[in-house]
Amino acid sequence: MPVKSSLQKISLTDPKHLQTLTEHRRIFNLQHCELNVFESYEPTYHVPLTFDDFVITSMVRGKKIMHLHNQPAFEYLPGESVIVPANETMVIDFPEAAAANPTQCIALAVDNKYIRNTLQYLNGYYNSAEDEKNDWRLHFSQYHFNNDTDVAELIDKLIRICTGADRSKNIYADLSLKELLIRIVQSQQLQVLSEECASNSNGSRLHFVLQYIHEHLTEKIPVDTLSRKAYLSRNIFFKWFKEQFGLTPLEYITRERIRLARQLLAAENNSISEVGQQCGFSDVNYFVRTFHRSEGVTPGAYRANYHK
Repeated sequence: MPVKSSLQKISLTDPKHLQTLTEHRRIFNLQHCELNVFESYEPTYHVPLTFDDFVITSMVRGKKIMHLHNQPAFEYLPGESVIVPANETMVIDFPEAAAANPTQCIALAVDNKYIRNTLQYLNGYYNSAEDEKNDWRLHFSQYHFNNDTDVAELIDKLIRICTGADRSKNIYADLSLKELLIRIVQSQQLQVLSEECASNSNGSRLHFVLQYIHEHLTEKIPVDTLSRKAYLSRNIFFKWFKEQFGLTPLEYITRERIRLARQLLAAENNSISEVGQQCGFSDVNYFVRTFHRSEGVTPGAYRANYHK
């Protein structure tokens, strides 16, 4: 699994102030959002939780089992987040919660009108190509994801703002909240288009560029080549790609090469150097360093853990 960025630890509630041992709740209200900090100290099952607004939740400590969207239950761990639409009930189990091992989770409830206005901004500002209009929206089919560094830092910042005493906290929260929503939407947009491009490579300029990258991962892929494929200048292409997905073309290429490497490492007949070459890395040492930076382990350790 790719490296997950965990949130900074939040101080636990003083035991003498606990009102319940299951989902003890602290609330911090701001103009457009409400920060909830939940803590549980004993094993409990099938606890329902519903918000009237869109909510971004993120695990801080311990483990939960989540039941959501009539989908199979899944483990919810630190370094991961879940987004939930308004009025959608989460049913939660706390199988390992204890006084010495509490679970702690934040839930950032965001005003629905604020969400609509932010998405309207995205649809206006980020649709720079007049011949290609992308429908920027939240995809609740992709509701459970690992925090990357940017998302974790933004959530940490929002927690500090919401729990602080600065008189300008609503202004700071507004800026950070918009960036967090944009990054989530960009990440989801990239995943959706990446899945579509194999069957619809001519659906848009974005589909065509992504499909070209996927078909040439084992080769050198200069940005100049991609910009020509998109019929854009190099500078405009670079800016356009970053606006759409929140990462540069080279960052995306590296991410896809590492994803391919994970698949190839599952086959024991490939050597580490062969896997690196098949994924477009001409230098095996650079491949090992890049893989370790992305996954937190070396390719050899990843293969050993996979087969174990």
